[in-house]
Amino acid sequence: MFTGIVTAIGTIVRREQRGDLRIGIACPWAPEDMAIGASIACSGVCLTVVERGGREGDGWFAVDVSAETISRTAKGMWEEGAKLNLEPSLRIGDEIGGHIVTGHVDGIGTVYDWQPEGGSMRATIAADAELAPFIAAKGSITVDGVSLTVNSVSDRPEGDVHFGLNIIPHTAEVTTLGELRQGGEVNLEIDVVARYLQRMASLRNL
Repeated sequence: MFTGIVTAIGTIVRREQRGDLRIGIACPWAPEDMAIGASIACSGVCLTVVERGGREGDGWFAVDVSAETISRTAKGMWEEGAKLNLEPSLRIGDEIGGHIVTGHVDGIGTVYDWQPEGGSMRATIAADAELAPFIAAKGSITVDGVSLTVNSVSDRPEGDVHFGLNIIPHTAEVTTLGELRQGGEVNLEIDVVARYLQRMASLRNL
């Protein structure tokens, strides 16, 4: 379980195909802070630490990424040199600064527009019709592992949805969202509360 509050940016420094894809991720954490078997959200994807090393401030860890995970996540995110938003799993007593995040990607969004707005950036993300019922203005959504508030929602005639986000300068600086560009893909996870409400509503209509 996570909260969508990114604590570091990692960089993929090696890839090794061994059935599943094993990737090594450089990060600013000490090796002892990354236990073997621990869960780390990597741009919104919950993965398990299988190796670790380095030293404090210059550590690394390795994870195995299945073909299923690769097929369901943003294009190019597992390439060498790619940057990933990192968040260790929630511990009892930790502050929930964002919202409850599972680390399971529900779909891939596309950056439809990206424009400055005041001191921030305004991003418009396009998502498929299957996610549209779960996205609501002032609700929460996770974009590449970052907990954000939906500012606006526009349902499209084709059934898909465009939703607006405000990326403040701090968020742009401490996550990869500052590097978003029009046409780029992002991992989306809907709010777990919205998921259960939709399920309850569908059962009432049976």
